[in-house]
Order: sequence, then C-alpha cells, then structure tokens
Amino acid sequence: MWTMDAQISALAKRVAEHSETIQTEEAAKTSAVLPFLQALGYDVFNPSEVVPEFTADTYSRRGEKVDYAVMRDGAVSILIECKGLSTQLNEKHLGQLCRYFSVTKARFAILTNGREFRFFSDLEEDNKLDKKPFFTFDLLDHSQAALEELRKFTRQDFDVANILEQAERLKYVSIVRKVVEKWIDAPPDGLVRLMVQEVHDGRMNKDVREAVAQAIPAAFRDLVRDKVRGRLSSVLEDGHDDRAANAKPTELDDGVDTTQEEIEGWLTVRSILRASIDADRIHMRDARSYCAILLDNNNRKPLARLHFNRKQKYVGLFDGDKEDRVPVQSLTDIFGFATRLEAAANKYA
Repeated sequence: MWTMDAQISALAKRVAEHSETIQTEEAAKTSAVLPFLQALGYDVFNPSEVVPEFTADTYSRRGEKVDYAVMRDGAVSILIECKGLSTQLNEKHLGQLCRYFSVTKARFAILTNGREFRFFSDLEEDNKLDKKPFFTFDLLDHSQAALEELRKFTRQDFDVANILEQAERLKYVSIVRKVVEKWIDAPPDGLVRLMVQEVHDGRMNKDVREAVAQAIPAAFRDLVRDKVRGRLSSVLEDGHDDRAANAKPTELDDGVDTTQEEIEGWLTVRSILRASIDADRIHMRDARSYCAILLDNNNRKPLARLHFNRKQKYVGLFDGDKEDRVPVQSLTDIFGFATRLEAAANKYA
C-alpha cells in the first residue's frame, strides 16, 4: 500500500503531465481534488465521509452549495471550494466558504484550484473565516516539511486541537519563510543597510553596498550547509561508534566522480536507518547518472538514489512498487524521508 507521500508524488506528476486537460473546475475536481482527498486517506465514494455539493442554508442565501464537505462523526469537519487549474486564487473566491463556515461546525476550509491547496480557519475571530490561509500546499512545488504539515489532515492523524495549536505559528512561519526566500535571492535595501552597519565601520559607499549585497545570499547558503553538516555529525556521534563516521563508499564505478554532497547524503541515510539496521549493511554505489544507496550492497535492495548531478536535485525513494523521484533543495530534506526510507528497508526484512 502506498504511503501518503508516494500518492501525493504520483498525483503531482499526473497533474503536471496533464495540466492542459484539467483547466476547468470539473476536471480539477475529478483529476486532482478527489485523488488528493484519497491520498489523505478519505473514502471519496462514501457519502457519509465526503459529501459532494454540500448544502447548508445561510441566513442570507438558500440552496447555495459548496463543492465538498469532509465529515467526521456525522458533523462537517472541512469545507472545500474548488476552482479550475487555470484560476489564480484570491480573496474573492472565499465568499461561499465564509458564509458556510459560520453556519456549520467546520473548523477548517480549503480553497483549491487543483494545484494549490489553501487551508483556512478562524484564528483571528471566532466563527469567522480568516482572509489569509494559515497553510498553503502546492502540489507541484512543496517541501518535505510541507508534507509533514499536510499529514496532520489525514484521516488517521486528524486532530482539531493539535492542528489549531500549530496553525497560528505555521501561518507566520510560512509568511516569514517566503520573505526570507526573497531576501536570499535579492536582499532588499533595508537589509543591506542594516548588515553594513553591523559589519562595516566606515561610511557606506556603492562598492561596500554591492559587496555586502552579494555576501548576504552566499552567507545564507553557507549557513544552511553548515547546519546540515552539523546535524549529520551530531546524529552520527550520538551514542554510536565511529564506524559510520569513518565509513567509505564501496564499489564505485570507474570514471565516476563521487562528490562530497553524495557522501553526506549516503551518511545521512545511514544515520536515519541505524536504529533498525546495522549501518555496515548500508552501502553506496556511485554511477554516472545517480548514486545508489543499497542494503547489503545488493542492486535488488535499493533504499534510495541520489540524483545530484543536475541543477534540480532529486532523491529516489523505493517504499512503493517503483522508484519515486522527489525534488529536494538541500540535504536537510532527506531527514524528512525517514518514514519512507524505513518502509523501503522493511520490504527486505
């Protein structure tokens, strides 16, 4: 049985490949929204669990429908409003959700175009839907951290109190992260000026400003890289012997240049699985197109593949029937695959 991560990944590939044919609302519902709910563990064919065209008369309107209502224990839990894939979601699309939210027991609402899923609640004022989402999941561009947040909405893990407890924090973390990402690529003038005050004793001239502006993105990236290496080192050293830290890649193909990043990726997988598998059983075999991480150095027991020889890096996972390539931004993302790596290892137990 596929995990949620694998189902979401497969759905993302399908939506990307057939985006031109699912531009309308009805197509988005069938090809993206319902499979999305299935990936979260809901039975979309059970009307006591997922109700299509849900009707709940409001004070000002009667007979108006919202596209789906997810039910739990006979009560509305999540309201869902769908638009076509070509729709650029904005505040004006919240009308129906706002009206229905106030007259049902729903604690969450989702506005989606089949690619972007925006999650709302009433964090600012009780029983009144917020205008801004506390969490946005992009089916075609998401991190492992976003998948972990999405997991809270699965049928199995759904807990209203737990989600609400984290929702406000998540709302601001999401906003701040977007700002920081912009700053990394293009530091704003205010940040550059602030940094110059901290690192430069003299007057700020054009040359100083440009030098600091170029240094900020590089410093951000170096900091992330150092954090990853530090986390890896602490995991390897925490109550474990030196075998993993001193381990070397095995059976590398002739003419293949194994990078430090690939070695660190392999060591990361070893550190993740060491609690359930002897680290000495986890081998690395590099090739021209990818770097394989194998159990018992056996090609028939793949745990992961590191596709790092390209601009967009991927990690291939094997918890399903075939390799599932997931895009990654940094080595840190591999820690988010712990559950899937363990599932792959368990296949060979």
